[in-house]
Amino acid sequence: METSSPEAAYVPKIETKSLVAGYGSKTVLQGIDLKIKPNKVTAIIGPSGCGKSTFIRCLNRMHELAFDATASGKVLLDGKNVYAPGVDAISVRRKIGMVFQRPNPFPNMSIRDNVVAGMKLDGARDRNRLDLIAQRSLEAAFLWHEVKDELEKSGASLSGGQQQRLCIARAIAVEPEVLLMDEPCSSLDPLATSKIEELIYSLKDRFTVVIVTHNLQQAARVADYVAFFYLGKLIEFGTTYQIFRLPKEELTERYVTGSFG
Repeated sequence: METSSPEAAYVPKIETKSLVAGYGSKTVLQGIDLKIKPNKVTAIIGPSGCGKSTFIRCLNRMHELAFDATASGKVLLDGKNVYAPGVDAISVRRKIGMVFQRPNPFPNMSIRDNVVAGMKLDGARDRNRLDLIAQRSLEAAFLWHEVKDELEKSGASLSGGQQQRLCIARAIAVEPEVLLMDEPCSSLDPLATSKIEELIYSLKDRFTVVIVTHNLQQAARVADYVAFFYLGKLIEFGTTYQIFRLPKEELTERYVTGSFG
């Protein structure tokens, strides 16, 4: 875990500027300014309803798929606004992948075909290349040795923890630059959660990872940086050490010490 100041000079992989988002007349995010460092794990924490999931869905433009969704401000990926006119939302989602709260493997596809589904959508057809991508992605997701002899089985036949790692393998197979995870362990048992946490920490060598979690211990274990949200506002952002040991804001201290939330 890093202990240096988050204000130290760096070029952010993702930056939000005055990000406001909501649904109809309801505002959920109130002007979020946040810089996310490349090849690090950033955890978004805060009580239920504070805007954590809305925030990360804005990062890859999935928020706009919700009914009556509204958004303004900027989301910069490598300095370029993903909401700029003419920017294709699908291309944004290829660069900024997402893993959801509950595992969602495609039930009518084999394990192998689940992993390479995105590649096929992009037009890849070479069997040998797809097999290699499937193996590498499953290896990166710590799943290869568990499924290598049953790749033609349905992805839905796996355990919950294995299904979530399969979904991670599917997300990274298309080589995104950023990987978003929305409470990826909330439906898993402690052993499966431990494997996912180990996996998350390893993925930052290749990807910038942003994880929403309601589990403060999990944030402390896997994250390099932590952003604390409350009532749609970013209250504090810092290194994991600083947020949990030396918070600057009283509200942050109250939350991380369990006084509320």
